[in-house]
Amino acid sequence: MRRFSQKHGFQTLSEINVTPLLDLAFVLLIIFIITTPLMDQTSNLVLPSSKASSNAVNPALQQSVTLDKDDQITLNTQPVSIDQLASLLSAKFSSQPGIAVVVRSHRDLPVQKLVDVLDAIHRAGVTKVGVVTNPPSE
Repeated sequence: MRRFSQKHGFQTLSEINVTPLLDLAFVLLIIFIITTPLMDQTSNLVLPSSKASSNAVNPALQQSVTLDKDDQITLNTQPVSIDQLASLLSAKFSSQPGIAVVVRSHRDLPVQKLVDVLDAIHRAGVTKVGVVTNPPSE
């Protein structure tokens, strides 16, 4: 048995206890996993605006889709539903593959309505799509 009163019984430790080090690493990993998504969603986003516009599409092949504030969808001047929009644009795209669609939406509509219309245009196979906005105010 060893006595505690002996002074020559102390020895230096040549090993590092790894358990507290790993505990600290895992705690920091969990903290970073939790806080990273929060930092991404709290950033204020200012979208860029452009004063230059180029019209590389033939105006004769341009189709206009309008969403008014009453959720009414019109293709050129004809009122249509979302399913009719996809089928009409698909028929026009098969006969004229170079058509482009310009979407104009009321600013007070939820974004999901605009996304639904853009999805219908995508289902029709149209690849040239533009969204009309107001020019930036100075």
